Amino acid sequence: QVDLVESGGGSVQSGGSLRLSCTASGYSRSMYCMGWFRQVPGEERKSVARIDADGDTKYADSVKGRFTISHGTAQNTIHLEMHSLRPEDTAMYYCAANHDGYYCTRDSDISYWGKGTQVTVSS
Repeated sequence: QVDLVESGGGSVQSGGSLRLSCTASGYSRSMYCMGWFRQVPGEERKSVARIDADGDTKYADSVKGRFTISHGTAQNTIHLEMHSLRPEDTAMYYCAANHDGYYCTRDSDISYWGKGTQVTVSS
């Protein structure tokens, strides 16, 4: 059983910063790709950022220049540094991982999902 545990969510004012973390436990090998998705009620879940085993990153246009994804020191751990947060960044953020390939920006790519952590940005 693989468990993705997220932390770091919370409430901040517009312009503030937040750091999300995720660790995938119960998996003895390195994930090929890990990333973050977010979802607002009534809307589809979308990829925010991803990082593969080589350290290559991708970001949604809406967060480029503001968010940074990185590997943690522990295996299958990632972080998401979120800066200059805006109310439109308010969403449930989900950690995701793929053990089959170097892609994890689509739902169909994902092997494992975290339960999500809420990020709320107020004006």
